[in-house]
Amino acid sequence: MSKFQAPKGVSEYFPPNSDQFEYVRDLLLTAAKLAGYSLIELPVFEDTEVFTRGVGESTDVVSKEMYTFEDRGGRSITLRPEGTAGVMRAVIEHNLNRGQLPVKLFYTGPFFRAERPQAGRYRQFYQVGIEAIGYNDPEIDVEVISVADTAFKALGLKQYKLNITSLGDTKSRDEHRKDLVKFIAGLKLDEATAERAKLNPLRLFDDKRDEIKNIMSKAPLLLDYLSSESKSHFEEVKRLLTDINIDYAINPRMVRGLDYYTGTTFEFDHALLGAQSGIGGGGRYDGLMASLGGSDVSGIGFGLGVDRILMACLAEQSLSPAINQIQLFVVPITESGKSVGFKLLSQLRAAGITCDMAYGDRGLKGGMKAADKSGARYCLVVGDDEISSGKCELKLMSSGEVISSSLAVSDLITRLGNSK
Repeated sequence: MSKFQAPKGVSEYFPPNSDQFEYVRDLLLTAAKLAGYSLIELPVFEDTEVFTRGVGESTDVVSKEMYTFEDRGGRSITLRPEGTAGVMRAVIEHNLNRGQLPVKLFYTGPFFRAERPQAGRYRQFYQVGIEAIGYNDPEIDVEVISVADTAFKALGLKQYKLNITSLGDTKSRDEHRKDLVKFIAGLKLDEATAERAKLNPLRLFDDKRDEIKNIMSKAPLLLDYLSSESKSHFEEVKRLLTDINIDYAINPRMVRGLDYYTGTTFEFDHALLGAQSGIGGGGRYDGLMASLGGSDVSGIGFGLGVDRILMACLAEQSLSPAINQIQLFVVPITESGKSVGFKLLSQLRAAGITCDMAYGDRGLKGGMKAADKSGARYCLVVGDDEISSGKCELKLMSSGEVISSSLAVSDLITRLGNSK
């Protein structure tokens, strides 16, 4: 065993499983690109205040889970625990909201939370996220939700569920807070929970302890306090979801784990993932940009967990076994075959054909064993006879069927191109 190992709680991906990870991540990105979102590449660490002000001091993310350290200049730096606050910092810094609206951005990469590692919960995890900044339209809310739904359907997922609610506007939350604070004042809470409730009483809805869930089951619900504007907005969101055939369930107790959410809020859960069933979620965050020093511009987005979505795909067996399959594996059996085969690889790759070859002096048996392990769709043996005749046998690896073909590059490109 190696002396060094990856830190505990880190999700690592390597062949062949990394092909599945890459496929899932890229399909999530494809759905975002189809809706007109553009890449924003963010730093993996930020000024700690970006998260304390943006995410909220009452959240577990800020109070318990951040990797925070002092850099050599004495500045407090935090590895990013989520993506939205960093995106908003970048939008403010680079004046992106002063151009065409909405600003539509996507991001991907690793995120970091100091959590207790378990299946589906990692200290380093991977997300794909999108943000639509600039308008408070129900249509944009539903577009964001539909990007995730489109990606899940493209991955072949069926056993997921969309939960939605509305956390209302300032007027709605102020009215609800009065009654919620009165309700909480009558509860017997431990000191830490009581302090947390003082910072944001909604956080008690997010508490995972059974005893807190039980006492909060009778708490007043924000959904019953929506202003006429918030109620109208939410009704239109529901109508639009139905109009484009996206099923949903209303969860009036959902608040999610970040303080910046307002208005439309949503989560996707998967039935086969047990306790860590969430595969992504998000919502509107009106006021977040202003809290970070920018103008008061509306926004909505999501973060999708690539690790958990991959787990969901494996649980449903929705992924093809031929992801990123090599189309051709060349087996040279002579020195001249090796030279011709190597040149052939270069020409085929230039034509967009994925291919590889048996390196070293393996001979026919060793080369065919390498071809089988590669998972390639076709295999091509190249020796002196093939070179002199210009003819070869293209073998379909799955069945062993031999297809006679010309060794000419143009003929191979035609044959392999048609088999994609």
